[in-house]
Amino acid sequence: MIESHGLTLTYPGGKGVFELDFVIEDGKTTGYLGPNGAGKTTTIRALLGFMKPDRGRAAIDGLDCFADAPRIQRRLGTIPGEISFPEKMSGREFLRFMNDMRGERGKREAELLALFDLDPSGRIAKFSKGMKQKLGIVAAFMHDPQVLILDEPTSGLDPLMQSRFVALIRQERDRGKTILMSSHSFEEVDKTCDQVLIIREGRIIHEGSTEMLRRSRTRTYLLQAARPDAAASALTEAGFPARATDNGTIEVPVSGDAVDRFIKTVAALQVVDLNVKHQSLEEHFMRFYQQGGEEGSR
Repeated sequence: MIESHGLTLTYPGGKGVFELDFVIEDGKTTGYLGPNGAGKTTTIRALLGFMKPDRGRAAIDGLDCFADAPRIQRRLGTIPGEISFPEKMSGREFLRFMNDMRGERGKREAELLALFDLDPSGRIAKFSKGMKQKLGIVAAFMHDPQVLILDEPTSGLDPLMQSRFVALIRQERDRGKTILMSSHSFEEVDKTCDQVLIIREGRIIHEGSTEMLRRSRTRTYLLQAARPDAAASALTEAGFPARATDNGTIEVPVSGDAVDRFIKTVAALQVVDLNVKHQSLEEHFMRFYQQGGEEGSR
């Protein structure tokens, strides 16, 4: 449904995307991941027909993304990374404008406005960032498109609205929609996507299942024990690179396939407290690369 064959698009400074080859089959939800500046937004701009490739081709449902952009846009649901609205309009006027441009009624408009608790009657210029993001989501989904391309769709949403958005994506996935979603949230991708594409420095270095990414993830546990020195020694002997911090907490990085062994090791200790250190998706990418994530990834 979404295809890229040798897609190359470069900027004057030499950055861009290079020789991108991927196919997203009909009905699949795919997470598009990578550090800032890796090329995610450039890829999405090419798919939306906003930029002409230097070489190669991108297509959606057999239509060329650049040459057939007007036809594709009428059938597509999109959320750009930096949403821009005609701010003199009200939210309701903007939704009416989108319906007129597509030539069809937004049959899910009322349902989505209620889901995201959005009153679109005010002027967009006075909307908060979160309200603008909600308006963008409603505009993207209200005509019930078969294909959705979403760039950081939950940016600016509070946790409750993020949760509702995740539920919406899962519902659309179950209905057989084809979705490409760029995100900085590992949890968001983990809960919604069937597969992932990982891009670094403009090149796709991994294409595979979300389950693989989950298994490769390293969590850092924060352990406080009644006997810190003995606990650190026991963990080191069990093969975990435990590190004691200044406040007596022991940091223990544990890969996805070693969690059971870690829990069994910890069960023999006198544990005072155990938490998980938050790890950003950016940190996860760095660990993934260091662990040789590029090898055998395509």
